[in-house]
Amino acid sequence: MPAGDRRQLGAAARERGRAVSPGLRDLTRRHGLLFGGDYNPEQWPEEVWAEDVRLMREAGVNLVTVGVFSWARIEPEPGVRDFGWLDRVLDLLAGAGVAVDLATPTASPPPWLGHRWPETLPVDESGHRLWYGSRNQFCPSSPVYRERALALVEDLAGRYAGHPALAMWHVGNEYGQVCHCDTTAEAFRTWLRERHGDLGALNDAWGTAFWSQRYSAWEEVLPPRRAPYLVNPAQRLDFRRFCSDALLAHFRAERDVLRAHTPDIPVTTNFMGFFNLVDYWSWAPEEDVVSDDWYPDPADPLSHVRAALTHDLMRSLAGGPWMLMEQAVSAVNWRPHNLPKPPGQLRLESFQAVARGADGLCYFQWRASRSGSERFHSAMVPHAGPDTRLHREVLAHGAELRALAGVAGTRVPARVALVFDWPSWWAATERGLPSDRLDPVEELFRYYRPFWERGVSVDLAPPSADLSGYALVVAPSLFLLGEDDAASLTSYVRGGGTLAVGPFSGIADRDARVHRGRFPAPLREVLGLSGEEWLPVPEDRAVPCAWTDGGAFTARLWTELVRAEGAEAVAVFAGSGDPAVLRHPCGAGTAWYVATRPEHDALATLAGRLLADAGVTGALPGPPPPGVEAVRRGPALFLLNHGDGTARVPIPGPARDLLTGAVVDGAVTLAPREAVALQSPEHEASNTEE
Repeated sequence: MPAGDRRQLGAAARERGRAVSPGLRDLTRRHGLLFGGDYNPEQWPEEVWAEDVRLMREAGVNLVTVGVFSWARIEPEPGVRDFGWLDRVLDLLAGAGVAVDLATPTASPPPWLGHRWPETLPVDESGHRLWYGSRNQFCPSSPVYRERALALVEDLAGRYAGHPALAMWHVGNEYGQVCHCDTTAEAFRTWLRERHGDLGALNDAWGTAFWSQRYSAWEEVLPPRRAPYLVNPAQRLDFRRFCSDALLAHFRAERDVLRAHTPDIPVTTNFMGFFNLVDYWSWAPEEDVVSDDWYPDPADPLSHVRAALTHDLMRSLAGGPWMLMEQAVSAVNWRPHNLPKPPGQLRLESFQAVARGADGLCYFQWRASRSGSERFHSAMVPHAGPDTRLHREVLAHGAELRALAGVAGTRVPARVALVFDWPSWWAATERGLPSDRLDPVEELFRYYRPFWERGVSVDLAPPSADLSGYALVVAPSLFLLGEDDAASLTSYVRGGGTLAVGPFSGIADRDARVHRGRFPAPLREVLGLSGEEWLPVPEDRAVPCAWTDGGAFTARLWTELVRAEGAEAVAVFAGSGDPAVLRHPCGAGTAWYVATRPEHDALATLAGRLLADAGVTGALPGPPPPGVEAVRRGPALFLLNHGDGTARVPIPGPARDLLTGAVVDGAVTLAPREAVALQSPEHEASNTEE
């Protein structure tokens, strides 16, 4: 999406939340928080279905996703339709009061499509065709695939429009397929003509004077393919944009068919957190409900912080409430070593999502598969059946979620925003940079973690967003920065905002061309500094630094040679005395720049100074104990203990725990993996959406 079209996207997201959430809000008003998972009855004999529905009712399941991978069952041969089994499934679910998120099964074409039309199969960067036998085996630019997929969607929508079970449409699944075939090449050229106009503009944007790459005819332009050495980074960047847009065009085509038949039924497709292949800022406005698949790693001691960041991204994309479409009740099957979740972890992670704006909590999947690649993925009904620890946890959690119906539709207030941009991420992870150690998502996480530890809620935003509603904006890694976005950030500071910018930011324009002059060229004025050299550091070396008002810290991997041009040095490199962290009052606001990669304790100190500058506090009067997450959503203050020990958490006043009904005052004691949702008396009295 061009930068001009994305202007004001932050405000648009907030408006989108008001316009979109009625579809989600209508469901939660009827059912409370949505609870369920992927249901694949086509994998089971029909006599199992009645037991499934009975167990769903016992567990409090009120929403299931049906049909994601059922193309071959619905269309066993080209043009043949078998809807009878699906009719019976939907009728069973409707009779039990279980709503259906009905999927278009187009993510996994049947073998007959690739066999009869091999041109629908994707081709990789080396020119090898990828075959059926797995899933996602389609070329997004294939007209045959598009025709066959839309014909099926048309019949599906026509048959089930008005069915009492239908509550939501689920288009495809986890979009992310990339293809480099000749059909894709033609579609890429069309996309490039629309973006750049003519070949002269394309050659200029891609810098094709380098290495004699100038194109003299459109037919010469190809997707990035395997080459003897490094491929043009601007070509690769545009191809990533094209791939995201090509998949989005297919999503729109299916969505529009569904809306034509059922204009009042919301439409979603499932995102995958910080997924590299699709720009979700451009996708989210096209959905009625933002939903996500998220699988924390039990082996990662900071997985709960990564989950919080990802949930905040989804809430920001939605501009309000969102859905957790997939998670695991225990172990997954696709890591090399799949650790199970300890007892209570299912509940804790689910409440974390609710605290951060989720109105739906679904799992993959309802019943564990006997066959196929995911037969060892955990499920709400395990292979061992319902008389199991896992299923008893599912039962207990389903009952407990009913107590949180009042938080559905409410919001998570945030006065801090982190800036994140997909094209900048793509460009910053190309080969041929000063270092490949500055991963933008990891840098985002490193800056996010100190705010999480202080109980400070954070939104995410693209650089083109309207940021005026935030007291503090942090851009940890913004390699690409156009002049318009730089002007927007500058205006934000001059208008009274506090901005912090991480290293190696503002380096290149939107076509990945390095800005001329001292870096970060488009932000020099607002930051009050300029740089002349990037100085990566050996991985085993700690760089000593010092705060100018006392105290030392270390940094790693990266330093920059910069000079102050109006800014003051808040920290310096101990060896040279050159600035490491700088602060610059500008207009009515303040801008900070970090010219290195501080370790966590230093980032925590920096976060405290930024919050003080911006006048922002957390959900509690002080930071919560280590491992405890504090989030305010609507009328509820959520406290979640991710630590291994018992934690005592001071609270600002008397409150009632929505989960147990217990009244607490002064402090709450939380056992490991325990969570509470506290509502104060004034919120009890008002009982309004926030």
